[in-house]
Amino acid sequence: MSQDLNLSASSHALDEETARAEVYGLLSQLYYQAPGDELLGQLQVAVTEAPDAGGFLEEPWRELVACARSLSQAQIAAEYNGLFGGVGKPEVYLFGSHYLSGFLNEKSLVRLRDDLAELGLARSETMSETEDHVAYVCEVMRFLIAGDDVAVSNLTRQQAFFAQHVQSWLPTLCQTLQSHPRAVFYARLAAFTEAFISVESQGFDLVA
Repeated sequence: MSQDLNLSASSHALDEETARAEVYGLLSQLYYQAPGDELLGQLQVAVTEAPDAGGFLEEPWRELVACARSLSQAQIAAEYNGLFGGVGKPEVYLFGSHYLSGFLNEKSLVRLRDDLAELGLARSETMSETEDHVAYVCEVMRFLIAGDDVAVSNLTRQQAFFAQHVQSWLPTLCQTLQSHPRAVFYARLAAFTEAFISVESQGFDLVA
C-alpha cells in the first residue's frame, strides 16, 4: 500500500476508492505485526484534522494517532505480543473462525478458502497464519478495491466479501479489544477499525 497515512488534507485529493484501499492496507499492516520504526514514525506525524470537520472517522483517528505519539515502538510491540502472541491460547484471537464458531479452523475458514479460490487468490507460503486472520481479510479487501482486474476487483465482489468475511465478525473483535484491560494502542486501533467498518457498511447499504 502507499505509505501516505494522512487521512485528511492529502487523502482529500485522492479518490474515495484509493483512500479506502489505503485504510485497509494500513489495518492489515497493524494487525499483522507491531509497527516497525518507519511505519510508527509515519503514524505519529499523520495529520489528524479532516477536511470536513466532525467526520465520523476523525475522532477515532485522532485518538489512534495521539496514542501512537505517546508510546514507543517497544511498548507497542510488547502490547502486541502480550495480546496476540505467546505460547498456547492468546489473550485475544485475530481469526474470524474463533468469532464465528468459537473454534479455529472451522467451516467458516473452509468457506473463506473457497471464496478466495473463486477470486483467484491463495495464501502466500510466507504467511504462517490461516486466511481468516484479520490482516489477511483486510488485505483481500484492499485488493478487491485497488486491483487492476475489474472482473475481480469491483464493487459487487467487495460487497459480497465484506458481508461474509469482514462485517460478520470484525466488529466483535474490535469490541473485545476495546474492553481488554491491557489493550492501549490496540484498543484505539480497534475503535478506529470499528468506525471504519461502520462507514463501509453504510456505504454498501446505499448501493445494495
